[in-house]
Amino acid sequence: MVPETIRSPQGTMQKEQALLSSVFGFDEFRPGQSEIVNAVSAGKNTLAIMPTGGGKSLCFQLPALSRDGVTVVISPLIALMRDQVQALRELGVSAGALTSGNTEQETADVFAALDAGTLKLLYMAPERLGAGGTLNMLRRIGVSMIAVDEAHCVSQWGHDFRPDYLRIGELRDALGVQLTAFTATADEETRGEIINRLFGDSTPEVFLHGFDRPNIHLAFDIKDSPRTQIMNFAAARKGQSGIVYCASRAKTEGLSKALNDAGHSACFYHGGMDAQDRRDVEARFQREDGLIVVATVAFGMGVDKPDIRWVAHADLPKSIEGYYQEIGRAGRDGAPAETLTLFGPEDIRLRRTQIDEGLAPMERRAADHARLNALLGLCEALKCRRTTLLNYFGETSEPCGKCDLCDSPPTVVDGTESVRKALSAILRTGEYFGAGHLIDILVGNMTDKVRERGHDALPTFAVGKNLNKRQWQAVFRQMMGHDLVRPDPERHGALRMTEPARPILRGEATIELRQDTINRAAAKRGPAVKALVSEENMPLMSALKAKRRALSEAAGLPAYMIFNDRTLIEMTETRPKNRDEMARVGGVGAKKLDSYGDAFLEVINGAEPIDDHPSRKKLAGRAAGTVYDRLLEIQADLTRGREGLDKPMSCSAGTLAKVASQRPTNIDAMARILGDKKTERFGQAFLEVLSAPE
Repeated sequence: MVPETIRSPQGTMQKEQALLSSVFGFDEFRPGQSEIVNAVSAGKNTLAIMPTGGGKSLCFQLPALSRDGVTVVISPLIALMRDQVQALRELGVSAGALTSGNTEQETADVFAALDAGTLKLLYMAPERLGAGGTLNMLRRIGVSMIAVDEAHCVSQWGHDFRPDYLRIGELRDALGVQLTAFTATADEETRGEIINRLFGDSTPEVFLHGFDRPNIHLAFDIKDSPRTQIMNFAAARKGQSGIVYCASRAKTEGLSKALNDAGHSACFYHGGMDAQDRRDVEARFQREDGLIVVATVAFGMGVDKPDIRWVAHADLPKSIEGYYQEIGRAGRDGAPAETLTLFGPEDIRLRRTQIDEGLAPMERRAADHARLNALLGLCEALKCRRTTLLNYFGETSEPCGKCDLCDSPPTVVDGTESVRKALSAILRTGEYFGAGHLIDILVGNMTDKVRERGHDALPTFAVGKNLNKRQWQAVFRQMMGHDLVRPDPERHGALRMTEPARPILRGEATIELRQDTINRAAAKRGPAVKALVSEENMPLMSALKAKRRALSEAAGLPAYMIFNDRTLIEMTETRPKNRDEMARVGGVGAKKLDSYGDAFLEVINGAEPIDDHPSRKKLAGRAAGTVYDRLLEIQADLTRGREGLDKPMSCSAGTLAKVASQRPTNIDAMARILGDKKTERFGQAFLEVLSAPE
């Protein structure tokens, strides 16, 4: 039990200060905490964005102790809830959790404390909000406040979206109580989404308290034998607790084994593991000193281990917000911590593909590409990493002296000429192509695609021979990092210029690039990862896969039953413009053409196909289809006869399809299909079409 609520004539803050000391054992608040606690204690709806390790939990726990009633805490992870409940009980606070991981006795104890009116904080997973009876139970126990931890999980297109977080706003309205929400990661757009979905018409007081974690050293490096790079980084920190994030489950298992073989204590963690195995890893990490967890992003949210000394990314994170949250798990105790993030062209291609294959609306995918550009800007930063990172979150700072670029400043050169050449190539090709084709133009590579489109006649053809293809890739990567160009989701990855690019193109502004990045790209690299399609066709392949996924989920079918990969590959290479061309793609039979053809044609061509008559649709891909189209043209010319003075007359679509399929060879046979009057008007002209060489 917490000591009796303290009532002080000096006011709320004195009351909170006394609880801070007597219950939590702190003499003073951390920076930013006091004003948040004051607002929450005053009954104000509150949204607080605070850095990881900044003491968010205390900002709702402490006010909960100074008021009557129960504070309900919505938290996304069972492990995190159990840790916080245990920590509060150690402080003498009556707290409990209702989770699927409870024993019967634990649940009984929580309800007994609620019935006795002694429980101050009740932790619940968002999924429980959908359970029958939850609302009535919360009404009965006298809830005075709802606190939402990891509030960014309500963002529908965020990296940690939890659908049941969408119920919280309804719960607030139903109970009519104060709502406080906390997160460490929320850019302006996500903050707006949190406010809209959680608070509705009740605008909260927003506290934005510094994203800086000055004790964390930031470092990035281009991939060059990435496993060796990670192993060397871990070896220099042997015996220290760390996390290695990987993009794939298989990589977590392989790298974990390599670390164990090298004498480290390591284990892996990913979403494909059995739930109990995952809990075992979480428990080991909390309990053991010096353990390394090699994990996908499934591991981390809710990790409250204070002495994680380092975090490494073996692959590029999904976004700058994801990067910030993941490195934020290091050094929560305020002691020095280190990070290393590896990246390469394949990483960027993978992240672009994941965005393009997602089911988010077009505008959301465009925003995600912009976020990835921001992360590339951090990868290719010209100066202090911390300054670049904090600028993204709307903060300014002086160079930190505690990142790799402050330790060893990069070689920077005037890149204006190269960037202008690239922008000119983009503009002269109508902003309709990706980096691969643009680089072929710049280096003077006479591909079939360059020749077919006449791009060898452009003034920009071969003007970039001073750099090789890999160096140009580095230039384009830096241009994306400066947000001068973005992939256009509507044009399957074609690069579009942003407004900041235009002054550079017009010669009104200059730009610096990292020479060390371009020089390293000139070195011969290992064999490229083999892809299903060319780099130029990858955005379209991603869009087709996204459409296939949406259709398969709607129909409850495996994706390959819609179209297999081989069929999608052929679609990207041939880019059919209509149903006839689509029908000639391998794996597109009549039934699939009828069921899915139009949907895929719309993805390829950016517009709905002309809605042909069902009789014409049945002829798609057959010679009879072309004959039908010609018969339709002839009929239009003869609708009023050869002189254009006769009474209008026409054949039905079904009749034309019959003529095209049966191909009568004389007037009598034609009359048996058309009838005498229509044969007199159209018969001879139709026979000429049927007898013409194909």
